[in-house]
Amino acid sequence: CIIEGSSGKVYSYGEVHLISRRVRPGLAKLGIGRGEVIMLLLPNCPEFVYIFMGASFRGAVVTTANPFYTPGVIAKQAEASRARLVVTHALYVEKLKALKEEVSVVTVDDTAPEGFLPLSVLTGADDNLVPLSPDVYIGVEDVMALPFSSGTTGLSKGVMLTHKSLVSSIAQQVDGHNPNLYLCSEDVLCILPLFHIYCLDLLLCSLRTGAAIFIVQKFEMCVLLEPMERFKVSVAPLVPPILLAIAKNLVADKYDLSSVRSVMSSAAPLGKDLVNAIKARIPNANLAQVYGMTEAGPVLAMSLAFAKKPFPVNSGSCGAVVRNAQMKIIDPHTGLSLPYNQRGEICIQGPQIMRGYLKIHEATEQTIDEHGWLHTGDIGYMDENEELFVVDRVKELIKYKGLQVAPAEVEAILVTRPSIADEAVV
Repeated sequence: CIIEGSSGKVYSYGEVHLISRRVRPGLAKLGIGRGEVIMLLLPNCPEFVYIFMGASFRGAVVTTANPFYTPGVIAKQAEASRARLVVTHALYVEKLKALKEEVSVVTVDDTAPEGFLPLSVLTGADDNLVPLSPDVYIGVEDVMALPFSSGTTGLSKGVMLTHKSLVSSIAQQVDGHNPNLYLCSEDVLCILPLFHIYCLDLLLCSLRTGAAIFIVQKFEMCVLLEPMERFKVSVAPLVPPILLAIAKNLVADKYDLSSVRSVMSSAAPLGKDLVNAIKARIPNANLAQVYGMTEAGPVLAMSLAFAKKPFPVNSGSCGAVVRNAQMKIIDPHTGLSLPYNQRGEICIQGPQIMRGYLKIHEATEQTIDEHGWLHTGDIGYMDENEELFVVDRVKELIKYKGLQVAPAEVEAILVTRPSIADEAVV
């Protein structure tokens, strides 16, 4: 189930399930009940998985935060989400001084610092001995995850993803006779941060399909590629900056990456030249894009190159809209739907989208219209094959002599220059 990259330790599905089930009465013992919030302030680690799953069994809500946030940002998110418990490493407890006194803190280290609770208060509980009466009722519209996102309206906000949202999103990707994302018995790389919805979603998809999750804490070229070669990782979800580093770093030539059959890219558009450079480094892999947004649950479109029976896709495409969802392209000014190959704002409707922003009704109404369509704020178009191409953000388009220029398109050209390591067009 889980392979810890730093130590090589392997946790079976049975072990992960048992520890996760023990977290449920552990939370009950700390007074954490249905609808109450736990903050995970953790890098990638097995404990993240146990506590997230254990919280879902309890009906609690998990808000995830970057451990490299400043103390002020952490305190603001904890207060906005009304977190009652923070789980973190001892390394980060100094950042928690601004939290309210009633917030408990558990550290996942072998020995908890003075004044903080050890992990054993959660994982050491016996599911049979801790009374849980009355049983916790969990509804499909209950919030399960509360990631924070700036969305389309600027400031960071809590995104309410329900049990229905996440289960629907997982089913859209990995269920069916020819799933869009085929992960059966694969080793899936987990180097992107689990506190981000992209990697959290892939974790849940991996658990659903019985895949092994190879957890790496941070990106360093050798730290990433050596265990990928040793454990023969076959599915690698990455982002363009990491792909760019692999493409331009000669160290990558020293490692055998022939086991990798799928490289998934998300979070930013992927240029054609970068695609070609990665294919030269990892020749056996299908390299294609996934388009997602935290508020959308998170996947909107996925390349059919990742399916059990792959389909050919056009270069630059993000694939087709996920199953049991609807997508349209609209004119940002008139709101009218546009035909194929015309650029406009991407909108999606389906069971996987968020319930709304936490306690910010105005922002929710600006993002989800009265007909249930989520407006992404992204510009794109669909071709005759129903494949989606993402161009840029609505607010980032540059107007030049009456033309709309997408910064991402300029960036894709600049990055092909050998003298340029990376770029940004603003």
